[in-house]
Amino acid sequence: MHANGKSVLVVDDKDCIRMSLSLVLESFGYSVRSAEDGHSALREIRSQNPNILISDLSMPGMSGFELMMNVRHLFPAIQVIATSGSFSGSEVPDGVLADAFYPKGSGVNMLLQILQSLPQTNRRTRDSLDGFTSSWTEQPVSPPSCQAAS
Repeated sequence: MHANGKSVLVVDDKDCIRMSLSLVLESFGYSVRSAEDGHSALREIRSQNPNILISDLSMPGMSGFELMMNVRHLFPAIQVIATSGSFSGSEVPDGVLADAFYPKGSGVNMLLQILQSLPQTNRRTRDSLDGFTSSWTEQPVSPPSCQAAS
């Protein structure tokens, strides 16, 4: 399975999860960047739009729920995969604005299948952020230990 030049932004407040997912995806040919929270993710997206966003739902500062809402509004062409250890099953949880859901701990093969099966979208791209005022503010967040998946 090859990524066909797709870029991914991995967002998780736990260093070990970000690094693990990044290494695995890079080994399958994805161009990967990462961010430790929603605020950093929006800065990364503004710098260079990824094709795919993989975001944890439970993060301090700006939750994955809020990040996905912002991404859907500002960058509708980005495909979104929500991830969490708090939900089970393969269906996107209610209230989550995502194209797919990856339950943490489900294994690399499941994530690769999800990536390969993402629907081809025809959502419009947003060329400019001029005139948009977001409700989020910059706040430093120190990463917690990687004891339990969130």
